[in-house]
Amino acid sequence: MKAWVLHNINDLRLETVDDPAIKEDEVLIDVKAAGICGSDIPRIFYTGTYSYPLIPGHEFSGMVAAAGKNVSSEWMNQRVGVFPLIPCHSCGPCQNRQYEMCRHYSYLGSRRNGAFAEYVAVPEQNLIRLPEHVDYAEAAMMEPMSVAVHAMRKIAPSESESIAICGLGTIGLFLLMFLIESGKKNILAIGNKEFQKQTAMKMGLPEECYCDGKSQDADKWLLERTNGTGADVFFECVGKNETLKQAVRLTGPAGRIMLVGNPASDMTLEKETYWKILRNQLTMMGTWNSSFTHAREDDWHYVLERLENRRIAPAELITHRLSLEELDRGLKIMRDKKEDYGKVMGIY
Repeated sequence: MKAWVLHNINDLRLETVDDPAIKEDEVLIDVKAAGICGSDIPRIFYTGTYSYPLIPGHEFSGMVAAAGKNVSSEWMNQRVGVFPLIPCHSCGPCQNRQYEMCRHYSYLGSRRNGAFAEYVAVPEQNLIRLPEHVDYAEAAMMEPMSVAVHAMRKIAPSESESIAICGLGTIGLFLLMFLIESGKKNILAIGNKEFQKQTAMKMGLPEECYCDGKSQDADKWLLERTNGTGADVFFECVGKNETLKQAVRLTGPAGRIMLVGNPASDMTLEKETYWKILRNQLTMMGTWNSSFTHAREDDWHYVLERLENRRIAPAELITHRLSLEELDRGLKIMRDKKEDYGKVMGIY
């Protein structure tokens, strides 16, 4: 099969390699769509990964092409989405079915081979069946959508609370999409690209509720719209020191901060910022993944139900549709930021 193989930092090559060998409890997925995640950029170009060679790619969907002997034959030729975290099933969180907090997990596309390839081996337990009218590109975005849903449901803003989102990358925009879908009205969003503004407005965010953090004073803007107190709930979706401090500054007394953005560097708090957390009695939470338990109430089924009922339109975020052979171009677009992009999607 053809696959993009990472041999070392900044050494990604399109090669012909052996098809994956599947274990007794695994299936072989014929990959149909694979999204590029922001975390793929440092993994490939800057920081590297856990071992080499490795095929990256953890946001994907496809069709079951082969099944191990312990896998139900009902999976054959099924269209599926894939939860990329492979839990150990023995640690404390796993015993509580909180697989997203597994202590000894593996992960498709970072700790074992992923989906920037024609085929990938996946445990049966990581599959979710797709309704016929949910297309592969939509299903490949179920992972980042579920991450956004997990953050939203953990912090649980009420109808009356003011909500701020800082950072409108993929997760931030999906978070906005699900907040609007769930009926939340009092949302203020801080972004820095025209694409983000236009996409947010298509989702239903009023123009006056969007702040361009590059050209506007975001602190002044948000405080003016929250009677000088700050937001009740603040989603930090960037992962930088300055936006973490901004979240503390712009969250009101007894407010709640949800940290979602992957950290770009070490995160530190000055004494003044720490004091604001204490004196305003702020609650800070963090999340990085999503719940997938095969139960209807998990995050993945929450997303799938809304896809199936056409209550969300995630395809609006896709700006680039590339073949497998063109994926390196998508990676460089996201690395170099020389052109506007939303979701960069490989369509095989």
